[in-house]
Amino acid sequence: MIYFDRDGEVRRLLLSLLLLAAWEAGSSQVRYSVPEEAKHGTFVGRIAQDLGLELAELVPRLFRMASKGGGDLLEVNLQNGILFVNSRIDREELCGRSLECSIHLEVIVERPLQVFHVEVEVKDINDNPPVFPGTQKTLFMAESRPLDSRFPLEGASDADIGVNALLSYKLSSSEFFFLDVQTNDELSQALSLVLRKSLDREETAEINLLLVATDGGKPELTGTVQLLIKVLDVNDNEPTFDQSVYKVQLLENIANGTLVIKLNSSDADEGSNSEIAYSFSGDVSPNIKTKFKIDPGSGEIRTQGQLDYEETKSYEIQVIAYDHGNPSMSGHCKISVKLVDINDNTPEVSITSLSLPIREDAELGTVIALMKVSDLDSGVNGEVTCTLTHHVPFKLVSTFKNYYSLVLDGTLDRESVASYELVVSARDGGSPSLWATARVSVEVGDVNDNAPVFAQPEYTVFVKENNAPGCHIFTVSARDADAQENARVAYSLVERRVGERALSSYVSVHAESGQVFALQPLDREELELLQFRVSARDAGAPPLGSNVTLQVFVLDENDNAPALLPPQRVARWVGAGQVVAKVRAVDADSGYNAWLSYELQEAAAPGGARSAFRVGLYTGEISTTRALDEADAARQRLLVLVKDHGEPALTATATVLLWLEDGGAAPKASSRLVVGPAAAAEAALVDVHVYLVVAICAVSSLLVLTLLVYTALRCSAPRGEGACVPGPARLVCSSAVGSWSSSPRRRRQRVCSGEGPPKADLMAFSPSLPQGPGSAEERQLSEAEQLGKVSLKFFSILNICYLLCLNDSPGNLHMPRSGPRKGKNTKKKKKKKKKAFIFTCLCNH
Repeated sequence: MIYFDRDGEVRRLLLSLLLLAAWEAGSSQVRYSVPEEAKHGTFVGRIAQDLGLELAELVPRLFRMASKGGGDLLEVNLQNGILFVNSRIDREELCGRSLECSIHLEVIVERPLQVFHVEVEVKDINDNPPVFPGTQKTLFMAESRPLDSRFPLEGASDADIGVNALLSYKLSSSEFFFLDVQTNDELSQALSLVLRKSLDREETAEINLLLVATDGGKPELTGTVQLLIKVLDVNDNEPTFDQSVYKVQLLENIANGTLVIKLNSSDADEGSNSEIAYSFSGDVSPNIKTKFKIDPGSGEIRTQGQLDYEETKSYEIQVIAYDHGNPSMSGHCKISVKLVDINDNTPEVSITSLSLPIREDAELGTVIALMKVSDLDSGVNGEVTCTLTHHVPFKLVSTFKNYYSLVLDGTLDRESVASYELVVSARDGGSPSLWATARVSVEVGDVNDNAPVFAQPEYTVFVKENNAPGCHIFTVSARDADAQENARVAYSLVERRVGERALSSYVSVHAESGQVFALQPLDREELELLQFRVSARDAGAPPLGSNVTLQVFVLDENDNAPALLPPQRVARWVGAGQVVAKVRAVDADSGYNAWLSYELQEAAAPGGARSAFRVGLYTGEISTTRALDEADAARQRLLVLVKDHGEPALTATATVLLWLEDGGAAPKASSRLVVGPAAAAEAALVDVHVYLVVAICAVSSLLVLTLLVYTALRCSAPRGEGACVPGPARLVCSSAVGSWSSSPRRRRQRVCSGEGPPKADLMAFSPSLPQGPGSAEERQLSEAEQLGKVSLKFFSILNICYLLCLNDSPGNLHMPRSGPRKGKNTKKKKKKKKKAFIFTCLCNH
């Protein structure tokens, strides 16, 4: 039983030891030491190993370290578990003069949580030398001090501790003094300077000693202080001056702080007994104290404030010199200061009267200003002469002593120079002379002598037609070189008639801004150019004005659809590719807006009109695509679309009715086509052609006869008097790509400028037509071609007129869709129309 009991006690004892070891491991303290001023990275200790921590556990267990008052002076390398110096450690800064100095660290690891305390002792090194309160100390000792007199000295201090702060002192060799050091305790010492030999100021006035303090560190550091011992004298002499009276001359207006005189007195004593101070006597006037100041130590007298000869010509200054002895002794002297007058006052110019502004039409000699000049100096320094700026229409006239008048001496023009900056210079007779200037600003008053002027005599304005009523189209601006009311310009229209209407019904102008507005929409087909004048008139008295011309060109817009004209001709006995009709259309616009193209739409009636006919893209000529036969329908209905090239394009449609009739002797493949009513229209067309042929033959016969007679007369003339020369030919312009046409509407008034006749557009075309009844006339012209070039050209013109008449014949007019009305009245009317048409055609062409 005892054995088991002892074994149980052993087990309990071992368990207790294990618990105690675990507790000590969780709360144990590790101590390290490190010298101050150790470099960064200096090894301190293997903290992980000393705390029993594995290196691999430092990061997973969140090893961290906190410092109590140490900041980041120490750091742990988690890779090797070494504690090292992280930043500079200064023991004196960290702990002052405390004997013990440590950095307390708290190391914490988790999983499980453990806290360790680490203490790092900072060891002192001898890094601070002994320091005295000052680098130099001055001691004053009277020459009458007895021997063994003691003079306490303040020792040095060392920021280190222990042996490093243990100081020893040594004094440089001297026959008059030695050093006495008394130690109160281990670190407290009392220093005294002891006099061993009597002092004599006349032999030695000053004694220099060097006191050295050395600490006990390794290596030793030292500190020094310079001891300056001044021997004090007994005051038995008074200060004395070289002269009792000093005389000084100063220029007036001398600069502030200028040295007047430096007094020099002497004292046979030494030390404080020979130190002399200076001051003004107590009975000196306050005026002197405001003008002069004295330096108590150096005896320098300087000026303060401003000295003026005109105010005070001389000063008498009493000065006292006293030493610092006990009792103090003093001496006296007088300084006599006389001021010398100089030319220190500049002339002054004042304007007593000023009459401005002066009108630009003022007469010569007009007084503008009265001026007065003055100078505070006297004699020559006070004599002043005045001059004026050169090259100005003004001059100065002296009216009395130091009085001048500024008068007009030339013509003025405000538009050239609106104001003058005059500079009046006043100069005195001093040497060197002084001068002053005064500026006079002379403003020139305006007179209405300039009319408003436009930048251009004429302006060209482009306005699109169909503008909004009241829109702004232009702004006129006139500049008036005058000022104020004389330059305020008002604008107005120069009223006139534009055709049958007043100009003010078309445009208006704003009286103040000069903005021109179109009062109504403009139509280029009625009005291409509107020319008018705008008047600009100022508000002067009397008012002046001028005019400017505005040419407003109306630009075309595609606002008119093509208008269809009657067909020009009818073709008979046509085969494939022959022209059977021509659709004519005009557009009231111009340019691309009037460039027309023709397209054949799908046939509106059965019969295959689309496959049998085609229309020229730009000519409007309807031609067959094949020979017509009996299989074609007797009545053909064609739909032609006429389109201009405007943006957007406008269109019109024309319906052309064609009747197919048997041609008798003509080949069956070539049938007759009639546009309009079949029977009556064709008869009327034949009659018209007969009348035209007869009329042209008669005219041609008369022409041939006239030319023969004229040629005979010319050829019978003697040589040298004349020759058969053909006359100038007329040019007929034709084009195969289209025509630029103008409607009768555009033949109204096109240019409303009030000058020249209205303009009209030229229509040129090139019909592609077969030979018609005019072939006989052409044969006659061919036979007469030998008469000369003039006859040939004339017959060519007749042919063109004939073709034009064919195009304008009633057969090409718009025919009613139904047949012609029967009756006598209808036939009479047709005959009258034929005769009127022939006459009109001949007259027109």
